[in-house]
Amino acid sequence: MEDRRRARIGTVSGLALLTGATALVAVGGGHHSVFATLLLGLLAAVMAHALVIEIQRQARRRSQVVWVRHDTVNTVLLSSWSLGATALVPFASRPVQLLGLLLAVGYAAACAYFVVERRRAVSAPVLPAPSPPAESPTPRPVVPDSASAT
Repeated sequence: MEDRRRARIGTVSGLALLTGATALVAVGGGHHSVFATLLLGLLAAVMAHALVIEIQRQARRRSQVVWVRHDTVNTVLLSSWSLGATALVPFASRPVQLLGLLLAVGYAAACAYFVVERRRAVSAPVLPAPSPPAESPTPRPVVPDSASAT
């Protein structure tokens, strides 16, 4: 079933930032227990999945059948988060540097995925909604004619 929602900017960008921030806290958040680190890492993975699902919803929506301003803003924001994640690399510890590189690659992949899926949705022909199946007429009961009964 195709999604007919309107374009949104904050959901993709917000999920991208929350995913990165949660992963950053898991890796470089100080003195966590192993359990807390694993739990934060799992939360970041689940949020990354939610980000992919939201990118699919935004890219495959059929409410606008052309590339609109919201699509450009989502693309620019995802690419800027990729560039911003590389800013972590020279100033942080080794685990945070590796996470920054991983986030940069992930955000760039998310941006490319959004662009490819959105262009695919825009170029796809708009198919009409399927009509409900025709119902067969119910047979009418045969009522004997009162004139012929006599």
